Amino acid sequence: MLRVRDILAAKGDRVVTTKPFSSVKTIAQILKVENIGALVVTEDGDAVVGIVSERDVVHGFTTHGGRLADKTVGDIMTREALTCGPDDPVKEVMAVMTRHRVRHLPVLRNGRLAGLVSIGDVVKSRLDEAEMETSVMRDYVVSH
Repeated sequence: MLRVRDILAAKGDRVVTTKPFSSVKTIAQILKVENIGALVVTEDGDAVVGIVSERDVVHGFTTHGGRLADKTVGDIMTREALTCGPDDPVKEVMAVMTRHRVRHLPVLRNGRLAGLVSIGDVVKSRLDEAEMETSVMRDYVVSH
């Protein structure tokens, strides 16, 4: 059974973070330059205080209009970020993401930020797992 730690082992545990007082303009630039969909919001690099995603920026625009660029991450971030752990099964993480309609989950190990998984990471790992199972079954059928 694939676990979140397997995804992190393959992709790495680098997480792009921001602080709550960063400007929305700054984080929009970071999202573009890094080609990512979300930033984990943390004051100290360990404790997660929220997450800010492209979706939060879009929702912020509908609320604040042209004033959005002057707002801070703290004004638009999702404060109650759902998280997962390295030992969580990928199948369960996928279910949480689907049920709550979120695309990114910070990974916490002993309460400290240890990585970030996206829905793309989760889907890719599930497809790789299904492909491997198909290959094993094909080999079994051919050998018998």
